[in-house]
Amino acid sequence: MAENKTKATEASVESYIEGIQDSARRKDCETLTKLMSKATKETPKMWGTSIVGFGSYHYKYESGREGDTCLVGFSSRKSDISIYGLNAAPTHDDLIAKLGKHKAGKGCLYIRNLADVDLKVLENLVADAAKAKHHDRC
Repeated sequence: MAENKTKATEASVESYIEGIQDSARRKDCETLTKLMSKATKETPKMWGTSIVGFGSYHYKYESGREGDTCLVGFSSRKSDISIYGLNAAPTHDDLIAKLGKHKAGKGCLYIRNLADVDLKVLENLVADAAKAKHHDRC
């Protein structure tokens, strides 16, 4: 069974965010860090080289594959900010309809910039997803 490549590290979240070249994107990532910290009540931590994650979650699939990942997290990518872990929110479908301009992938939400979305809705999505995963592991 292959091991997860993306693991929690001791790398600096601040250094990662400071390294984002685009100043508007950097500001969005600073805001997202505060929003996710508040919503999850977790301290941000780097997962791999490019994911800012909050909390940790042990998963096990029916296939037998298992590992650890962050409850929720985000990464600044070339054209969007990818947000991970929100599908676990029981309120996902209702809230996603109210979120604003975004794209959705299999396990990610893609946002060009935070001005395009309702931050209160995003905060609720993050909080609900983290809570659902906390509940799963208890």
